[in-house]
Amino acid sequence: MTTEKRRRAAAMLSLCLLFGGCVGENGPAEPAETSAGSEIGMPAETEGETKMETEAPREETTAERAARMRKELWEAYCERERQNEERKAEDEKKAIRYGSVTMKYGLKTVGKADENGLYPLYIALHGGGSDETGKINDSQWQMMAEYYLEGVKNGVYVNPRAVRDTWDCHSNPESYPLYDKLIENMILFHGVDPNRVYILGFSAGGDGVYQITPRMTDRFAAANMSAGHPNGVKLENLYDMPLQLQVGIEDAAYNRNKVTAEYDLLLGKLHNKYGGGYEHRTNIHTGHAHNFADYDDKEHEVVEDPNTFFKRGEYTTVKRVTSALRFLDQYTREPLPEKIVWNLAVRADKRETESFYWLSAPKKLTKGIITAVCDRENNAVTVTTDGQVGGDFDILLSAAMLDFDRPVTVTVDGETREITPAIRQEIMEETLEDRGDPSYIFEDRISTGEIKNGN
Repeated sequence: MTTEKRRRAAAMLSLCLLFGGCVGENGPAEPAETSAGSEIGMPAETEGETKMETEAPREETTAERAARMRKELWEAYCERERQNEERKAEDEKKAIRYGSVTMKYGLKTVGKADENGLYPLYIALHGGGSDETGKINDSQWQMMAEYYLEGVKNGVYVNPRAVRDTWDCHSNPESYPLYDKLIENMILFHGVDPNRVYILGFSAGGDGVYQITPRMTDRFAAANMSAGHPNGVKLENLYDMPLQLQVGIEDAAYNRNKVTAEYDLLLGKLHNKYGGGYEHRTNIHTGHAHNFADYDDKEHEVVEDPNTFFKRGEYTTVKRVTSALRFLDQYTREPLPEKIVWNLAVRADKRETESFYWLSAPKKLTKGIITAVCDRENNAVTVTTDGQVGGDFDILLSAAMLDFDRPVTVTVDGETREITPAIRQEIMEETLEDRGDPSYIFEDRISTGEIKNGN
């Protein structure tokens, strides 16, 4: 090869490396001579050479572009956050701090990851509660490190220590942002599937499940509450999250037996009121008080109809597998459900996020119930409130749930408007940072005020 040819080959290689696509298995191809009239950087045709015709690449659809951008943003986020020194220290020490409190936790990984390299996550809450010395809660925390573990077929098993030794030990105000951080860290460092995050607890842990799930519903695929008390919590937010309730029939302390049966009835009423949702099962264990087997795969005798037991104290029995793990394992979270019910009075004020599934409301809104439906077939969203909300909130829009190439019909309390959504990178980045969850990256948003005021 002449000196001139080497120079031109080097120039061509530089262009190839800059724009890609020129390097084969045997290294860069030597460029052909160019004629005086040929385009710079393009090889000239040689005698006997056949011109190759290639099809133009298919243009990316809007949905494909959005999916690609979500993937790229998520991968960049993970790479960045895995280098976050604070997160790395939390994972190493198994302790997360918020304000003046620290949540310690135990962690064990069981079995193999699935075909995608992911594991389910089980967050198991210990018993105890009000405890001046903390020794009871420490003992119960250590017991919970093993209590449900044998029932895990494969997954990441985490048992958090309550942040305070109070009756509401698992649902102190600081607990909620700590659960968010815990889940995010498990996704980042331990291969947890965001759509298979479960929470379960016994006694004071059951109290925690009652309080946590309606305030963080969109984080969980399903939950199991055993031997706890709801303390009057409202459950409207559980439209999309299955819940199993368990109690001993003789557990009369704080009226747990009857209250558990009552909440089974309440969930049934909510199902009827909102036309679906609120999947649940209630196991009232006969022959047992506060302790019973909710951890093995054996059949146990339970009350057949909790409603009859609640109303009349009468019951017949059936045998059923009451394993908390087997119930949970049936479910995978649908992060963008067709229907949402959001009671704004049941919120955790110290959580940083203001979002709930594909809605977002400022923290100052603490009253009223929102019902929102996404009709994918008709590319429409319908939102109704009970008249008590008292302010505007946002509808988060995803190309995974709506067709961005067609107008979207949005109706809010009877006022309808057609909008044209767009892919907005700043909103995608903002919503990713909000929950650190790949399923909650949204491309656009619209305020209900824009719909009602016709702006």
